[in-house]
Amino acid sequence: MECWIKIKWLLWMGLMLLCEGCLQQEKAALLHLKPFFHNVDGVDKWGEVDESGNCCEWENVGCNSTTGRVIQLFLNRTFSDSTNGLGGNSIYEYGDYWYLNASLFLPFQELTSLYLSGISIVGCLPNQGLCELRHLQYLDISFNDLKGDLPRCFSNLTSLKTLDLSFNQFSGDISSFQSLVSLQELHITANYFQIPSTLRPLFNLSKLKFIYANDNIIYVETEMNSQSPRFQLEEISLSCCGHGGALPQFLYHQHNLHIVDLSNINFKKVRFPNWLLENNTNLGILSLRNSSLSGPLQLPPFASHLDLSYLDISNNFFIGNIPIEIGAQLPSLNYLNMSENYFKGSIPSSFGDMRSLHLLHLSNNQLSGEIPEHLVMGCSSLEVLALSNNKLQGRIFSGNFNLTGLIQLHLDRNNFSGTIADSLSNCSSLSILDVSNNKLSGRIPRWMGHLSSLSVMIMANNHLKGEIPIEYCELDHLKILDLSGNGMYGSLPSCFRPSRITQIHLSKNRLSGALNALRNSYTLVTLDISHNHFTGSIPSWIGGLSYLSHLLLHNNNFEGRILIELCKLSHLSLIDLSHNNLSGHIPTCLKITTFKDLSEVVDDYIFAEMTVPNPFSFLEQIEITTKNMSYYYKGKILEYMFGIDLSCNNLVGEIPSEFGNFDNILLMNLSHNSLTGKIPPTFGNLRQIESLDLSHNNLSGNIPPQLVGLSFLAYFSVAFNNLSGRAPERKAQFGTFEESSYKGNPFLCGEPLPSCSNAEPEPPSLSKGSTDNGEDDGPIDMGAFCVTFIVSYMIVLLAIALVLYINPYWRRAWFYYVETRINACCYFVVDNILPRKFHC
Repeated sequence: MECWIKIKWLLWMGLMLLCEGCLQQEKAALLHLKPFFHNVDGVDKWGEVDESGNCCEWENVGCNSTTGRVIQLFLNRTFSDSTNGLGGNSIYEYGDYWYLNASLFLPFQELTSLYLSGISIVGCLPNQGLCELRHLQYLDISFNDLKGDLPRCFSNLTSLKTLDLSFNQFSGDISSFQSLVSLQELHITANYFQIPSTLRPLFNLSKLKFIYANDNIIYVETEMNSQSPRFQLEEISLSCCGHGGALPQFLYHQHNLHIVDLSNINFKKVRFPNWLLENNTNLGILSLRNSSLSGPLQLPPFASHLDLSYLDISNNFFIGNIPIEIGAQLPSLNYLNMSENYFKGSIPSSFGDMRSLHLLHLSNNQLSGEIPEHLVMGCSSLEVLALSNNKLQGRIFSGNFNLTGLIQLHLDRNNFSGTIADSLSNCSSLSILDVSNNKLSGRIPRWMGHLSSLSVMIMANNHLKGEIPIEYCELDHLKILDLSGNGMYGSLPSCFRPSRITQIHLSKNRLSGALNALRNSYTLVTLDISHNHFTGSIPSWIGGLSYLSHLLLHNNNFEGRILIELCKLSHLSLIDLSHNNLSGHIPTCLKITTFKDLSEVVDDYIFAEMTVPNPFSFLEQIEITTKNMSYYYKGKILEYMFGIDLSCNNLVGEIPSEFGNFDNILLMNLSHNSLTGKIPPTFGNLRQIESLDLSHNNLSGNIPPQLVGLSFLAYFSVAFNNLSGRAPERKAQFGTFEESSYKGNPFLCGEPLPSCSNAEPEPPSLSKGSTDNGEDDGPIDMGAFCVTFIVSYMIVLLAIALVLYINPYWRRAWFYYVETRINACCYFVVDNILPRKFHC
């Protein structure tokens, strides 16, 4: 026996000596791979110290402990830099992307795990090389740019347990997967696969547990199939854009589901699948968002589903009341989203039985009544409460209150009344408060200034009044302040200087005084103080707000010049200084730029410190006057709203020709000023403009014919100026403008104005017959006629001069008349007689 043990020990030692290090062939193959993956962390160190060393100890390489063969390669990183000087024909550079020849991996005959995620591979999945790796169990080529159908030989990889092809551009059907009999996890999210809602091609994969196929193309399979799947899934995610018909029949055969996500699939005439809860008692996450479900919400009776923690049925067509016992039936929920439906009636008080609930989203329904006190007392773990856009009423939290852990509170667009409840002062973690568009009254509570975590405060369009409390100076984390549409008066506290503020909306109040408190708000993106009583000149420090994109100062009493410091605003996309008392010339350096990525900057400022996932986004709303009407623009569209409004001031001088360089501008209003000169021909470059108002000025000359090319122009007015010549040709958008767009310009002609052919009538000439039949009175003494005519003419002139000298009123009137006639004649000659090359 002892001899046998010694023999086994000697054999084991010999095997260890033989397997010391990896095979030389595989080591050489790794060194051949190195230059192509040198940007992957760790690969650049391969063979750096000792090329003859053990490659199994290299980073990103895993070997079999017994045979020493390479079985794992971790090459998943972003391949962003160029591969200059690498040569060879295995990888072909294409900008930041490259093509891979999978034959590079053929020397690794025992390879079981290959990770090539996020290394910018393009092209089709290669046939040669990859399909020969028959021992492969884990393959990850996600986050690349591969496209096309999967190769037919892909079905050879029968040992695959986990396959991740997500975030590529693969297309075609999924029949290539039906031979992967060992497959347990399938990740194909974000591709263009054609996936039948029944998942019939996968029915024979008995070991399949996890399917993640979001963002592909779901279609309804027309052939009826009574076959049952051999798999029992634990997780399935098919959130896609497509038509799914009825809910997939294979789900009726699943009894071990933990996660189900069937959101964004257009199911037809489908009600809430309460059988899914009954058949899968371990179901923890159910998402049916935007799935066209309809009818009343019916939960399984006489059962409590203790494992369900996440339920999202938002953006569907559910009707009727929310089940009264929903809290007792789903007591373990910590996320419940039922927004964007047609629920009506009151909010069930049984919500208070959900002791673990962190988020409750019931916005955009037709709920009425008050907030149940049992909800306010029972949901002590609640962090996000959203009841926006319903018909709720009464006071906010008028009774007992136990929601001290609230982080977000959205109660906007309801009918809440009374004052803001003092019970909210106990919410020390409150970060977002939106109670806008209600009927709240009274003064803004001073205790809000002590909510140190508050980053978004929106109380617009209520009946609040009073001054802005000085306690708000303590809100150091404030990023958005919206008190517009209330009765606030007084001035901003001089100590109010939040260092992270991005949006200030104070329009439609009665605020006045200085704005110096904001002079160091360098992160400010939107400043809206319109419709107030601010006076004085526009502060010069506004030019130092380098992120400022929306500057709305209209309907105040600002005076003085438009400061040249505003030209420093390199991100300015919308400026409205209308309805003030501004004077002087328009700065030629004033510019409008695009708003490209500033929304992302705002989102970063707002939500960078949120401690829970944020399912909401604050949609900024701004009132803009365009097309001679006032509209509210909200949310994403503001990123594409470029405009300038300087109307209703006392501006003089010419319109800067540089304004024609605002190629993305949508609206321009310079009306009701005293601008002179010509309309710049460069306005023909405003290809995106929709509204152009230059009316009620002293502009002269022709209307530039280049304006006819403005194909998006919907509103145009040059009324009440001194324009002359022919109106623009009535084609494209200018064929829709009526006479009202040009009225008040007496020297304009052409459609839709009177025709330009109506010249002054010539005096009638005598016919030949009339001269022949007249009497001949004899010859005329031409010398006497000339003397008499000259003397008479001089007497008339002297008499006129004498009258004008005696009567100053007539003198001024006469000179004014002569001046207007001279100007009229001059414009007529310039516009209708002189060649165009002599025009200014």
